[in-house]
This record gives sequence, C-alpha cells and structure tokens, in this order.
Amino acid sequence: MKVVILAGGLGTRLSEYTKLIPKPMVTVGGKPIIYHIMKHYYNYGFDDFIIAAGYKQKIIKDFFKKKKFKWKIKVIDTGKNTMTGGRIRRLKRFLNNDDFLVTYGDGISNVNIKKLINFHKKNKKVVTLTAVRPPARFGSIKISSKFVKYFKEKSSIDEGWINGGFFVMNSKIFNYIKSDKTYLERKPFEELSKNKQLLAYKHKGIWHCMDTKRDRDNINNLFKLKKIKF
Repeated sequence: MKVVILAGGLGTRLSEYTKLIPKPMVTVGGKPIIYHIMKHYYNYGFDDFIIAAGYKQKIIKDFFKKKKFKWKIKVIDTGKNTMTGGRIRRLKRFLNNDDFLVTYGDGISNVNIKKLINFHKKNKKVVTLTAVRPPARFGSIKISSKFVKYFKEKSSIDEGWINGGFFVMNSKIFNYIKSDKTYLERKPFEELSKNKQLLAYKHKGIWHCMDTKRDRDNINNLFKLKKIKF
C-alpha cells in the first residue's frame, strides 16, 4: 500500500523556518519531521512513499537523494498553490485503484497503522481518518458510533475529537475532488460525512502537529526528553 505525504504548503505560520525551507523539512529530534513520519510507516512495513511537494520542493528532493534511503520515494511536484485535495487529485495516476494511505507532512503520532487499515477494510467506506484529542485551538468532528456525523475545520465547537490526519482512502475519493482549489477538509469531507462514507478511527495515544514555532519547540523538547520515540 502506497503512502502519500502532503508536503507542498507554504507553512506561513512557521515563517521563522519556512522562509528558507519547506515545513516538512523543519527538524525535530535532529531530523526533518517528514523523516519521523516516514519512519513510523516503515516500522509497520510500509516503504513506498509519494511525497506531494510544491513549495521549495527541491530541498525535499535533494535531501532524499543525498541520504539514499532504501525506501521507494517519489517526490512529485503538485504545484505551489494547490490545496490538499488538489494535491491528492494530481497523484491519481500513481495510485491505481488500490486503497492508499495519506497523511500531512507536519504531524507525528504513534497510531497503530495496521489497526487503522484493518478498521478501514472491515467497514468498507471511502475514507477513514484518525481522530485524536487535541489542544482546544483545533477544529472539531463529531462521532456517532464509528461514523463521522459532523466535520468542521477549525471551528469553535469543541466535540473533544479532531481530524489528526493518518488517513486510509480508496479510489472513490477522486469523485469528490474537483480541482486544484479543492480543500480535502472542506467539501469532500463534508459530503462524505453526509453520505456516511467518512469513518473515524479513535486514537488516544501520542499525536502532535507543528503549526507554529511554539509547536516545533514543544515537539523537539519531547524528543529530547525521550517522551516521543518510534
């Protein structure tokens, strides 16, 4: 199963670093955060990666060329200003008709990928997302049983769970993505939730994302204290 990492955004809220490098290349624990994400998937046996790049993509390409990982890695230009759904749409030719994994290039977790996939396959819906308990500043999803009943990006409603990324998707997702301008987290997920095609796999373990310098420093400190390790 292929792993797609969304790594093309501008990362403007982390401008202390992203003026010079793309957000997924910001280091935590001495290595780019994208490396930790990929290593987590590799620990579960997944080594076929497609990186949906855009902003300062050459830095990502150069990193993986120099390091010569044994993993299969394609760094694909999905456009500097393409939205999250649009980036996935641009990768359609690489994904065939199989299920595939997707995550963001700025979040780490110890979610059990095998259990996530088994949950997805058992329920046979279009998308399964990993629901996590976050700091209150994030948006909310409401879960009824295993179905996402309500999805709202960064709203003030606190339902206790949010979209933590770490998705499993099947090829029907492409029917919901219309153009480069499509945000995955808006119309596609809203339509999928209405159609009972968006599932939530609840994860109560480690999850951190890196939106700001404060987030980056916090994650870095956790690595130093060995409270995050894969």
